Amino acid sequence: TGTENYTTVTEFIILGLTEGTTICVILFIVFLGIYIVTLMGNVSIIMIIRSSPQLYAPMYLFLCHVAFVDIGYSSSVTPVMLMDFLREETSICVAGCIAQLCSTVTFGIVECFLLAVMAYDHYVAICSPLLYSSHMSLRICILLVGICDLGGYVNAWTFTGCLLSLSFCGPNKINHFFCDYLPLLKLSSSHDFTSEIIPAISSSSIIVVTVFIIVLSYVYILFSILKIHFTKRSHQAFSTCTSHLTAVNLFYGTIAFIYVMPKSSYSTEQNKVVSVFYTVVIPMLNPLIYSLRNKEVKEAMRKLVSRSSWWL
Repeated sequence: TGTENYTTVTEFIILGLTEGTTICVILFIVFLGIYIVTLMGNVSIIMIIRSSPQLYAPMYLFLCHVAFVDIGYSSSVTPVMLMDFLREETSICVAGCIAQLCSTVTFGIVECFLLAVMAYDHYVAICSPLLYSSHMSLRICILLVGICDLGGYVNAWTFTGCLLSLSFCGPNKINHFFCDYLPLLKLSSSHDFTSEIIPAISSSSIIVVTVFIIVLSYVYILFSILKIHFTKRSHQAFSTCTSHLTAVNLFYGTIAFIYVMPKSSYSTEQNKVVSVFYTVVIPMLNPLIYSLRNKEVKEAMRKLVSRSSWWL
């Protein structure tokens, strides 16, 4: 009716991944397990790095921050998803939806920046090992982490500002498992070209710049790898390169599927599946990737377990 068309939306309904009762129970158990592993794995990475003097190096400072970001990234999405599996209808207030979008975008963009910074760190460690201590001092590393965080906040507020300029007076059912920007944009009764193009330009610019830094860093690493004499720092950095490249391929591969491929080539359901992978699954995989492929982290983990066993 005409009255409903002009009623301001006060809450959104999250449709979630599926409606089948049996499937919901199975998915609840699966994603609860994934979330627990995510929290335990990333907290363990943080504890291992902070308690191991041999890991007091810039690359592990960045890895520690990646673990923190992954906890925030997964926690922004997974609890709402889990509630949706247990309820017939999951509602979220407008303020809560905006907060979830802001949080998700922030952590996602911070991870993009961190992956680029880690690539640059590997480049300096391998290609300029004698200058590493000056180029990657503690002050510079903290500054780089701060820039990563600031970039995430600025981009998130770009999304949030555009979202706040929209009005919602019609349907309030989000065909997703969290408050993502594009599904919300489709529900708006007032969106214009600006609200579509500004977030797209902001995010795509960050993705292009960070991918360029990563690719350029590894091109220099490949060209330099046969010309230099490895120092201990170079060996340490090189051992993390394969882990880092694996994480980069997983993260940017799923993002590219959603934001680069033509919209006509995949459905909303495929979009949901891919979104689950980069918001929920990858934060669980990162601790495994960085710990199982890194000798220094495994050795620090072994020593920490040994000390804990000795005290017990």
